[in-house]
Amino acid sequence: MQTNSYKSLQYKDYPHRTYDKIRYRDTDRQEHVNNSVFSTFFETGRVEFMVNPDQQIACPDCSFVIASIKMDFVQEINWPGIIEIGTGITKIGNSSIALVQGLYQHHVLVGYAESVIVQVSSLTKKSHPLSEHAKHILSAYMI
Repeated sequence: MQTNSYKSLQYKDYPHRTYDKIRYRDTDRQEHVNNSVFSTFFETGRVEFMVNPDQQIACPDCSFVIASIKMDFVQEINWPGIIEIGTGITKIGNSSIALVQGLYQHHVLVGYAESVIVQVSSLTKKSHPLSEHAKHILSAYMI
């Protein structure tokens, strides 16, 4: 799928779905959610996806860090309400995972992100290969 195809995804199309509450403090002087908060909503989706105590993905003594992220602001988000966050994988590399995410308010796409996260060793501070077990778990979330 190309970037434009990912933007046509609906919330229900994502293999991992969650939500976040829009807080009044997220708004700015234009009376909509400040664009800096979009990254917080994307983070909520990534963390809930990657950090699951029942399904360990990271190797022992490893964690995931963002190597890159590209965000598109499609429409404004308004308070009050919730934001639905969809997350899926577009590529599984040796030590990296490419993600696509969509933010939805009232079933309408309001934001979109593509990111790459890398598994890093806490000991060496360098990239660390994903285990075959992790790749197997992650493959269920491919788009």
